[in-house]
Amino acid sequence: MTDSAQIKQDTPRHERSGRLSADDWAQAALDLIAEQGVAAVAVEPLARRLGVTKGSFYWHFPSRDALLVAALERWEKVEQEMVFGKLEAIPDASQRLRSLFDMVAHEFKSHIIYSELLKALDHPAVQPVIGRVSERRMDYLTASFRQAGLNRNDAQHRARLAYAAYVGFLQLNLQLHQTRLQHDEFEAYVEHVMATLIPVS
Repeated sequence: MTDSAQIKQDTPRHERSGRLSADDWAQAALDLIAEQGVAAVAVEPLARRLGVTKGSFYWHFPSRDALLVAALERWEKVEQEMVFGKLEAIPDASQRLRSLFDMVAHEFKSHIIYSELLKALDHPAVQPVIGRVSERRMDYLTASFRQAGLNRNDAQHRARLAYAAYVGFLQLNLQLHQTRLQHDEFEAYVEHVMATLIPVS
C-alpha cells in the first residue's frame, strides 16, 4: 500500500467528508505563492495554515506537484472568468481596453502571483501555464486593438508594447524593488499609459 493510500485509509471519516475541498487547498497554495513563491508550496505548512492534518491533503491530491498544477489551473481559470468575462459586456473596444487597463492596475494580488511564477519558469508545471496565459493575453490585446481601429501589424505591435509595459512595471516594483509610486502618482501613470496606448474611438 502506498503512503498516500495508507493516509487515506487512516484519515478519520469526518475529515474526509468535505471540510476542505480541492479548491480550498489550491487557493491556499496560491496564497502561499503570493507570499513566499512557488518553492514555498509544501504539504505540511499548508496543512498547518488550514488547521488540518496531512491526511486531508492526500484525500484530494497524490503529490505536492499535483496540488501546484491545480493551483495554477485555478489561477488561470479565475483570470479567464473574472477579468475577460467581465469585459465581454463592453461593446466599445477602446472603452473595453480602458476597463482592462484600469482593472489590471488595481488587482494587486494576481500580479504578485504572476511575478512569482515568472521567477519559477524553469518548473515544469509553471512554464506551460505562463505560456498559455501570456499567449491568451496577447491575443486578447491584439484583437481589442484591431477592434479599436488599428491594422493587424499595428495592433500586434501595440499589444506587445502594452504587455511589455505591464511586465516591466511588475519587475520594477516586485523584483527590483523600486520605490513604489504614491497613490496619486500611480493613478496619473495609469492614465498616461492608457492615453498613450489606447486609440481614441
